[in-house]
Amino acid sequence: VQLQASGGGLVQAGVFLRLRCAPRSTIYSSSIAGWFRQAPGKEREFVAAVRWGTGRTYYADSVKGRFTISRDKSENAVALQMSSLNAEDTAVYHCALQYSGDYSSSSDYTYWGRGTLVTVSS
Repeated sequence: VQLQASGGGLVQAGVFLRLRCAPRSTIYSSSIAGWFRQAPGKEREFVAAVRWGTGRTYYADSVKGRFTISRDKSENAVALQMSSLNAEDTAVYHCALQYSGDYSSSSDYTYWGRGTLVTVSS
């Protein structure tokens, strides 16, 4: 499964940015699509996830209320809408896919896309 993320860039604090990931393969209803991020000098951390079949979403506390994850079954894509961005959101964002497991655990994800860099200037 190939995952390709796009939409990163350099933005000012407070603006809106939308990331998109389009897995190039069939996604099953049991799949979970997630976004993780890794800031310079820090470990990779969970950001958000969505269950493909039900659309149920999950968020890290640090982004709850500011980020929204969604999946588009017709386009076979998952998006991460980010608002009220701040400098602490600066990181490389990765999309990932798993078929079963803990939505917040990076080790449970089988497929990973090349990350896209988001830089937030204050």
